[in-house]
Amino acid sequence: MALKPDRIEARTDISFFMNTVAERGGVASVVTGGAGVAMDDANAVVGYASAASGAVPVGILLNDVVNIDLTRQHINWYKDEMQVGGKVTLLRQGQVTTNMLVGGTTPTAGVSAYVGANGLIGTSSSNAAKIGTFLSSKDADGYVKLDVNIT
Repeated sequence: MALKPDRIEARTDISFFMNTVAERGGVASVVTGGAGVAMDDANAVVGYASAASGAVPVGILLNDVVNIDLTRQHINWYKDEMQVGGKVTLLRQGQVTTNMLVGGTTPTAGVSAYVGANGLIGTSSSNAAKIGTFLSSKDADGYVKLDVNIT
């Protein structure tokens, strides 16, 4: 689990689709932008960017995105799963507790958080967009509390 249930969701966005399998708790970035304000624009796609440089963060992914055979089993709504190609919920402002950190990252409270490669979160600002502020250091399980403010 990359995202603990204790969170504050002040502002979310449900206007993007995700076409790849992903675990919740990472930073979703724009793959292709949609046109206008249409909520069903299939071209509005997010994903975990392979590199931090140039990534345009949209929000923290709040759903697990899975690729399962829907003729044999159904989506697990209790786990808040979404099928690949479906709409996802993204946190734009609020607080989360996540372990999706760039390897070797040792954040402390008050340090700025930046998007990293593969949807991870780090403390390095080199060519990366700021996504918020760390509110704690890592606990024994590797989780940190993060204040998210993506404008």
